[in-house]
Amino acid sequence: MSAVFCPGGSMDIQHVVQSSVAPVFLLTGVAATLGVLTNRLARVVDRARALEERLEKEPARRGTLLADLGVLGQRARYINTAISMCALAALLVALVVVSLFADAVLGVELAKAVALLFVAAMLCLAVAYIAFFVEIRIAITALRIGMPGK
Repeated sequence: MSAVFCPGGSMDIQHVVQSSVAPVFLLTGVAATLGVLTNRLARVVDRARALEERLEKEPARRGTLLADLGVLGQRARYINTAISMCALAALLVALVVVSLFADAVLGVELAKAVALLFVAAMLCLAVAYIAFFVEIRIAITALRIGMPGK
């Protein structure tokens, strides 16, 4: 990071803007991921509501419906974890950008803070994608195509 510092000790604002481009693109990717995750959560919630209605109408299928609701609850928890971790990653990336500008404007050495924030953001994204992967595996394991018993 010291390569972009001016002799006076603070970053040139042009270099700060250039350094901020990559994190801003990362925010775009995180936003797209959040869109996918929230859509998946909405589908899980809609499916759970439909199954809850069927519980009242089809008491003979109570066991199967409750099992399906349990799977949906598990999926919702993993999606919620992924959403939370993505949101935290986005916040940390935004703080990276703010830190870059604070470093340039205030002349305070924040290179270590920027690095730590970025690493923390990447760890949060890794956890989010792991939770997303687990949720997908649960969904595929629970998937039933066709008529039962055939």
